[in-house]
Amino acid sequence: MNPVNDRAMKLRYCRPRISALLGTLLLGYVAVAGAADEPPADEGRKAIAAAVQAEDQKGIFGAAPVVDLTPEILYQFMFAEIAGARGQIPLSVAAYLDLARSTRDPQIAKRAAEVALGARQYDAALSATRIWVEQDPNSVAAQQMMVTLAAAFGRLDEVSEHLARSLALDPDGVPGALMRLNRLLARVQDKTAVYKVVVDASEPYLQLPEAHFARAQAAYAAKDMAQAQADIDQALAMRPNWEFAILFKAMLAQANAADVVSILQPFVRAYPEAMDARLGLARALVAERRFDEALSEFKTVQAQQPMNPDVIYAVGLLSMQAHDLDTAEAQLTRLIDMNYSESNLVRTYLGQIAEEKKDFKAAANWYAGVTPSAQYMPAQSRAAQLTAKLGDFDGARAILHKIKPKDEATQVQLILAEAGLLREANRNDEAYAFLNKSLTARPSEPELLYETALAADRISKFEIAEQLWQKLIKIKPDHAHAYNALGYSMAERGVRLEEAQHLIDKALALQPDDPFILDSKGWVQFRLGNKQAALETLQKAFNKRPDPEIAAHLGEVLWSLGRKDDARKVWADAARQSPGNQALADTIKKYLP
Repeated sequence: MNPVNDRAMKLRYCRPRISALLGTLLLGYVAVAGAADEPPADEGRKAIAAAVQAEDQKGIFGAAPVVDLTPEILYQFMFAEIAGARGQIPLSVAAYLDLARSTRDPQIAKRAAEVALGARQYDAALSATRIWVEQDPNSVAAQQMMVTLAAAFGRLDEVSEHLARSLALDPDGVPGALMRLNRLLARVQDKTAVYKVVVDASEPYLQLPEAHFARAQAAYAAKDMAQAQADIDQALAMRPNWEFAILFKAMLAQANAADVVSILQPFVRAYPEAMDARLGLARALVAERRFDEALSEFKTVQAQQPMNPDVIYAVGLLSMQAHDLDTAEAQLTRLIDMNYSESNLVRTYLGQIAEEKKDFKAAANWYAGVTPSAQYMPAQSRAAQLTAKLGDFDGARAILHKIKPKDEATQVQLILAEAGLLREANRNDEAYAFLNKSLTARPSEPELLYETALAADRISKFEIAEQLWQKLIKIKPDHAHAYNALGYSMAERGVRLEEAQHLIDKALALQPDDPFILDSKGWVQFRLGNKQAALETLQKAFNKRPDPEIAAHLGEVLWSLGRKDDARKVWADAARQSPGNQALADTIKKYLP
């Protein structure tokens, strides 16, 4: 005899209990029907019904509206569950939704809504939730799901209706619901309408600071900054120690770092344990370039959060900025041990620190350890340069040769890096030959044209250099440094000075504040005999960038004007900063043998 027909079975459904029941039901199905794709036969249904009867006797169904369990309902219920378990989600959703519509049972509707929502079939989820809400209007979960789905469809009138109901049904959950409200409505495009929804929903709860916070968020999204400011101030007036609210207030002022500091600094002093606010203050101090104060704040946070990698990173960089190289090195090395996500950038900084300490071998090792990333090519090039500086020229070239270029641009960068090694080793003839050969295969590559011209100029192949720069100018009429290099070459040789000045002026028109082009301008003015103008131009260039070659020119102009002590000082300071610069050394030797 069919056990379903033995008695008028009544089922009461709720989700946790359906989940508990499902395991037993599936065991019964597997035992009878195996792995068949078809719904269970009569014997299978008997086994399932027996399992349902056993679970019912345990009292696991709760107190939901009653639905008569007919064989057809049970069959469709199991069909929906098994379809879902086997990954046939659309079939499961359709079966559940059909069952919810035919039974109007709120727990079946709930299950249909959840399955449809999980499958991202939002129309079906909305249809099922409507049934659930109609049949169980006092269910907080039903009202909340209705709010979620209505928001997803942009149906703000329904959002308002069900939001008010869900808040009224769950007074204890109101603060949290208000704090989630703006995230829930984030996809609605009409932010002014969203603000009205939030205002209406929060109106009965204005005694709660969360209500004012929700209003502030909605006003900000609607670009009403004055209202957002007023609402967040009200929230803070009601709860002065609310760190989340003070961070929102600071966010409203984020366009002005000084204002952020003025907002967060008093709060941090009043509530020293507010570490998120302190972090915000530290970052604003960095933006204000108040590095010492920022470092102090980051160190305070680090004392509380010693394993926070972002704080370690900040302390390392700010210590580097303060020239506390030992602390910077210790902090950044910790990040390498922690497998920090930006480890390649950290290795680059550690290489720079080692260079500052004149430990070129360690620096080369740090740079060589950088893996493919945005820092890869610059780091490998610097590793090669330092290896060459340590006397291992073949090893330096080997570093570059092991790099597998991913594209033509990378190949060009490798050529330029290798040419740079040759240049720095004063193997200028080799550098020109190497670049010229590379240019043969890429005759219109702008960077190769520029560097090959420079290499030709260094070995006095002036005609070739000029031809290459002129070709580059035709290809790239906005290449400021091509005009500058050609003009400077002429000025340095003292030839065609008016033409040289015209070329350099054209370069300056393209890049008005470039210190190296300003240096060329000053030098051609000097060559033309305009010493005072040359001094003003070179001083401007040197103020922008105290480069040793600019210092060499500035000192020479000062010397020619009779300001020999000033010239000596400029040269001496530059020599201390760049002791190996050949151009500077040659200029000093010329005047101070």
